Amino acid sequence: MYGVVLEGLLSPVALGVLGLVIGSFLNVVIHRKPVLLEREWLGDAAQYLQDGAAMQRVLGPNKKRLDELAGVGQALEGELQQLPPLSLSRPRSRCPQCGRPVAWHENIPLLGWLRLGGKCAGCKSAISARYPIVELLTGVLFAAVAWRFGPTVTTAVYCVAVAVLVAAAFIDLDTTLLPDDLTLPLVGLGLVAAWQQWTAVSLPNAALGALFGYFALWFVARTYKLLRGVEGMAEGDFKLLAGLGALLGWQTLPSIILLSSVVGAAVGIFMIVARGHGRSVPIPFGPYLAGGGVAAMFFGAQLSSLWQVG
Repeated sequence: MYGVVLEGLLSPVALGVLGLVIGSFLNVVIHRKPVLLEREWLGDAAQYLQDGAAMQRVLGPNKKRLDELAGVGQALEGELQQLPPLSLSRPRSRCPQCGRPVAWHENIPLLGWLRLGGKCAGCKSAISARYPIVELLTGVLFAAVAWRFGPTVTTAVYCVAVAVLVAAAFIDLDTTLLPDDLTLPLVGLGLVAAWQQWTAVSLPNAALGALFGYFALWFVARTYKLLRGVEGMAEGDFKLLAGLGALLGWQTLPSIILLSSVVGAAVGIFMIVARGHGRSVPIPFGPYLAGGGVAAMFFGAQLSSLWQVG
């Protein structure tokens, strides 16, 4: 009986529906998490500007200048305190144009957007197609994981990882940020899953995956900076690849790096040539790493055999 229930809960249909619901929540995470982080960073900056001892150590004993900076810090802190409360659960979703709260039946994953015709029920302003795309993408990936790995604990682990990767990819695409709140738990998930034998990856291979994943991109970024004098990659990318290495094992890293690099280079060249994207404007690498990670999740053994790794 227990096995039948488990098979039902972890079936492609059930997890596909769950993925649509999770995707709806991921839309909130994608939109609000960067704002929450930036509020926190600005709050830290405001406190630091008011830290006279720290400012004096850095800038020297210029009382007038220190008082000016403290005033800036106080003003910034005051502005932050006047902002409305914000979390991943509060306030309710609302139209960014007219402020109308989204009714529960309008927030049904995918169907709500289709029913509204992609427009706010109040002011009729367009609702971005990004929302149903994220929901559909998450639902399809959840169903695909269930179909590929069956009603197993591995499926549950990979669905959690997929949700993290979707959120991280879209946040990076929007803001070039990869929050530690997403990348570091992915590392932890991979290590715990290997330790508990929830996946086919051994704990040593997961640990080496995290280590090699981080330092492979660190080395590339460090070399690029030495040669070009500018940052070519952010630390969030290192942590994301470390998470994928921990989850999928070090053997998949060459495939992930090669796939993400080829796709990233192709997209980057297209944006520069066809869209006039400035060469000095950074192109986020996280979405390509996430895509390479998902590909390795489904086809890791086949890809590794192509590069004769393993």
